[in-house]
Amino acid sequence: MSRPVDPSRARVEHERAVIACVSLADDPIELEDALDELRALAEASGASVVAELHQKRKQPDRATCLGSGRVDELCELAKAHSAQLVIFGSDLTPAQGVNLERRLGLRVVDRSQLIMDLFAVRARTHQARLQVELAQLEYSLPRLKRMWTHLDRYKGGIGMRGPGETQLELDRREIEKKISDRRRRIAGIERAQALRREGRADRFTVGLIGYTNAGKSTLFNTLTKSSEVAENRPFTTLDTKTSTWKPAPGCTVLLSDTVGFVRDLPHHLIASFHATLQEALEADLLLHVVDGARPDSHLLVSAVEEVLEQVGAAARPRVLVVNKVDAVRDRAILARFGTDAIHVSARSQAGLDELRRRVVVAATAVDRVICLRLPHDAGAAIAAVRAGAMVESMRFDDDAVWIRARASARLAGQLGRFVVDESSFPDTPATRSDPM
Repeated sequence: MSRPVDPSRARVEHERAVIACVSLADDPIELEDALDELRALAEASGASVVAELHQKRKQPDRATCLGSGRVDELCELAKAHSAQLVIFGSDLTPAQGVNLERRLGLRVVDRSQLIMDLFAVRARTHQARLQVELAQLEYSLPRLKRMWTHLDRYKGGIGMRGPGETQLELDRREIEKKISDRRRRIAGIERAQALRREGRADRFTVGLIGYTNAGKSTLFNTLTKSSEVAENRPFTTLDTKTSTWKPAPGCTVLLSDTVGFVRDLPHHLIASFHATLQEALEADLLLHVVDGARPDSHLLVSAVEEVLEQVGAAARPRVLVVNKVDAVRDRAILARFGTDAIHVSARSQAGLDELRRRVVVAATAVDRVICLRLPHDAGAAIAAVRAGAMVESMRFDDDAVWIRARASARLAGQLGRFVVDESSFPDTPATRSDPM
């Protein structure tokens, strides 16, 4: 089935595209939802979607993904709307891509190419650009042979080898060289990031994860009073942003926001963005943010869980945070997320008090209470307590600062020489101060 798209939605300054989806019998995502997501991804990468076509099949056609009749229909649809490319909502094999381009006479882009192109458009930092380049190179390597099929006639045995095979090997070696270089440079970034994480191992860390466009960046800005870019479009955030957050007086944690997930996220991107994902996925607590206003939100939760499994983070402790509840008309549908889910709105700030409470409980669950006597000249130690512990009481006398606080085992060990017995702490109502 095909349909045109409202011309007012087409941006004439961008490439005109027809999007095509194949829906299989066992697909968990509704066809309309899949088309909506594909349209959003295409438009976010700079295409003007002028028409749509979809087909339900038991399995994709091995030669062209779509059936032969639908390919002819797709060709006519593209001509009628003067399309410049066709975007598929699923991954195509190298053979399918070549066959479709020959039949359509247009450039054909599959789902992985589209997402990687969108990442390339959004990449702003050196690290993000390296990661996108690596994913694109690894994607293109097995497709090199198809790019040189027009020179197949030169191939053969001894005395029959020609420029086609020579150019193919040259291209392959060049790409493999670039892949090796990008991996080496990304490995260096990962080592530097690992050192930074070790340096703040005494701090409780919280990571925001979730499907793309779930409102993670808006929630991050609201909680940390930051002003990071937050837009209503997919993959606004590619680089991990980390900031201090005080969910309660005396409790300071590090909150990280990272790239959003998407169903069937290309495995090349998952692998290459490992360095970025580690910042959030190694957090002490994950806040899984889901867009509660989306009809298919429960399916998107499963998609994120699959990605967590792929990156080895399925066992990390996490809390489900249902965002955008101010846009949910029927509150009964929120019950499908379970009784442990927290319902919030990053924009109206509804439910954020409960979110803060849950984070404080998690942050202090593994802490131990320590009593400290810190000389006035131990400024670094005092600053470490203020930054990484939950201060319960504090008293100043002529030669020292007395602090009772909840601290992690690591921080307590670092402050060991200042720890004093509970009985020696001057704890009276007159000396107890309000928590910081």
